[in-house]
Amino acid sequence: MSTREARIAPGCRVRLHVSLHLDDGTEVLSTFGHDPLAFRIGDGTLAEGLESLLMDLPVGTDTQLLADGSAVYGAPNPALIQILDHRDMPPAFSATPGEVLHFQTPGGQEAAGTVLEEIADGLRVDFNHPLSRRGLKLRVKVLDVSG
Repeated sequence: MSTREARIAPGCRVRLHVSLHLDDGTEVLSTFGHDPLAFRIGDGTLAEGLESLLMDLPVGTDTQLLADGSAVYGAPNPALIQILDHRDMPPAFSATPGEVLHFQTPGGQEAAGTVLEEIADGLRVDFNHPLSRRGLKLRVKVLDVSG
């Protein structure tokens, strides 16, 4: 099979450029103008939902895709909305609704949470992926695909 016929499939190595914009036009990330992403499908570099959008794209593809954030990053889980007590915050801490903050879990991992609102008891924070409730526009340029 020639390189031109190669298509993205499970387990293959891929080199591509990608840009991700919110539906309001805000750029979230872009590799255009930088080094392309190089990874193996299924290695965890990209969210499974994003990988599924790439399946069967051939080398040379330069396309734009629309996606719902829940399809890419998973449907929001109401159990991941938590109230964080003010006493657990640093002194003079303040946050704005919509702000994405990074928290350390008890196991030492980092988790992103979107501040929903400040309430009497603390902050309501959504620990679902920050893009799971957004409309997304992607541009993908497939540079290379190999077994």
